[in-house]
Amino acid sequence: MRRLGSVQRKMPCVFVTEVKEEPSTKREHQTFKVLATETVSHKALDADIYSAIPTEKVDGTCCYVTTYKGQPYLWARLDRKPNKLAEKRFKNFLHSKQNSKEFFWNVEEDFKPVPECWIPAKEIEQLNGNPMPDENGHIPGWVPVEKNNKQYCWHSSVVNYEFEIALVLKHHPDDSGLLEITAVPLSDLLEQTLELIGTNINGNPYGLGSKKHPLHLLIPHGAFQIRNLPTLKHSDLLSWFEGCREGKIEGIVWHCNDGCLIKVHRHHLGLCWPIPDTYMNSKPVIINMNLNKRDYAFDTKCLFNHFSKIDHQKFSRLKDIILDE
Repeated sequence: MRRLGSVQRKMPCVFVTEVKEEPSTKREHQTFKVLATETVSHKALDADIYSAIPTEKVDGTCCYVTTYKGQPYLWARLDRKPNKLAEKRFKNFLHSKQNSKEFFWNVEEDFKPVPECWIPAKEIEQLNGNPMPDENGHIPGWVPVEKNNKQYCWHSSVVNYEFEIALVLKHHPDDSGLLEITAVPLSDLLEQTLELIGTNINGNPYGLGSKKHPLHLLIPHGAFQIRNLPTLKHSDLLSWFEGCREGKIEGIVWHCNDGCLIKVHRHHLGLCWPIPDTYMNSKPVIINMNLNKRDYAFDTKCLFNHFSKIDHQKFSRLKDIILDE
């Protein structure tokens, strides 16, 4: 199977969208909804959407694995955002009728500072060697997840830099109806993007862990392919999301042959998310840590140690995994 694309920028919707002046079900305090029309977008058609691979859009926070300090590291998403003055100028421009003119950014002066180790995301436009903001006025980028950085403690919980491994959720290689939690060498994930899910991420839509025993996992983007998706029609997709077990997901991401990623979110179709019974929680899951090749001395409180204690155990669904002291 070909390696699927990585998420380095905001993904466009598969349909042309329109703005409706009514309260959003996705974001609190947002007074409008962005809804899909029935027209497939030019971007999707240009990327040959009909031969793309559809995958489950997982609800978490985006991460990236690349080299730092000479070894594979997990990086957290950190967008460089405009300062107050520049943001005000940008918003005034968007609300004015001057959309035929292009907005001018002064990248060196208009943006808040970022840590020295920050890197811009791949695939973003550059001008005179400077990364340029996207249509939302943000410069997507990454910062390395250091072991003792409290801001990224949940990211840090799924990696061990001493042994260079990460906690990953994926399909079992011999059974597509079975999920597997396993320790994967970080070197195997180099230059991939992944989704961090769990107890303290995005309101925990998959019901993982508890406040006392938080549980977080990484899912490589494109890991959960969708096998029996209906035709690319608004009404058929709406019926699929509403009417079948496989449709109990946040959305779909199509991985196109040219590396382009195209999405549709349940909210684009006027549907709710999160929902009580997700497709991810309909499958059994087995713990296969694959740690028998060497001696691992883990910190007793870390996730790797907890999972080592329940290695080879099978659970009827992700929600049922309870980590004890």
